[in-house]
Amino acid sequence: MSSDARSRRGRRDPAARRTAGTRARSTRTESRYSTRATAPKPPPAPKSPWYKRPVVMAPLALVVVVGLVLTAWLSPVLSVRGTEVRGASTVSEEQILELLAIPAGTPLMRVDAGSAAARVAAIPKVASARVQRMYPSTIRVTVTERVPMVFVDSPEGTHLLDEKGVDFEIGVPPPGVPRLVTATPGWNDPPTLAALEVLAALPPELRMQVGEVAARSISDVSMTLVDGRVVNWGGVEKSDRKAAVTLPLLTQPGQTYDVSSPDLPTVR
Repeated sequence: MSSDARSRRGRRDPAARRTAGTRARSTRTESRYSTRATAPKPPPAPKSPWYKRPVVMAPLALVVVVGLVLTAWLSPVLSVRGTEVRGASTVSEEQILELLAIPAGTPLMRVDAGSAAARVAAIPKVASARVQRMYPSTIRVTVTERVPMVFVDSPEGTHLLDEKGVDFEIGVPPPGVPRLVTATPGWNDPPTLAALEVLAALPPELRMQVGEVAARSISDVSMTLVDGRVVNWGGVEKSDRKAAVTLPLLTQPGQTYDVSSPDLPTVR
C-alpha cells in the first residue's frame, strides 16, 4: 500500500471511530429500551370465588337474615319453656305468672315484653316490672316492690304509703314505719310529699326514733318521737343542716326542739 493510501486511511480513522462509537451507544440504548419493553408482567391477581363477590354476597346475606328471623319467629326451638321471677318477696310468684300471661311454647320473638311488664306492674305492691327474653327459651321477670314509708289510719284500715306517697296496701305497718298525719294524704298532696321528703333526709339513727310525722302545710312539718318529744322541722329546705343540728340537740333535756331555723335552734 502506498504512503498516500495509508495517509488517507489514517485521516478516515477518527470519523470511523466516532461512527463506531455512535453505533455502540445506539445499540446499548436500543438494548436498554428493549429490555424494559420486554420485561415480564406480574401475574394477574387471583379472582375472588363466586361466593365472595359483592353482587353475590348482598342477596346471600339477606337470605340468611330472613331465614334466621323466620326460624326465631316460627321455630319451637326458640320458644318459652321456662319463666324466671326476680325481686319478689311479698308478691307471690303465682300472681306474677298469672298476670304475665305468656303460655309455654310461645316463640320468644312473639312475646310482647312491654305489655307483659305493664300487666305485672299493675299489681299494687309492684313499683316497676321488667320482662326480658332470655334466649333460647326463658322469660325473665324482674320486679321492684313498693316499700312502706308511712302509714295512715282510716275507717277502712291502716293504709301503707311508699316513698312517693302511693297508697298500695291495707295492712299492718312494719316496725319503724311512722304514722302520717295530714289532711288529704296521697301521692298528689303537697304536704304529704313534704313529710316524705323530710323523712328521707333523716339519718337512720334519727329516723328510727320517729313515731309520727305531721304536715299541716309544706312549710309546717313536725315529728313526734317514740318517747313523746316533738321536733318542729318547718319546711323541707336545709333538711341536711336541720338533721345535723337535731341529733346533738336531742341530748339536751326538753320536750320541744325547734330546728326550723337551724342556725338558731331552741329547746323548751
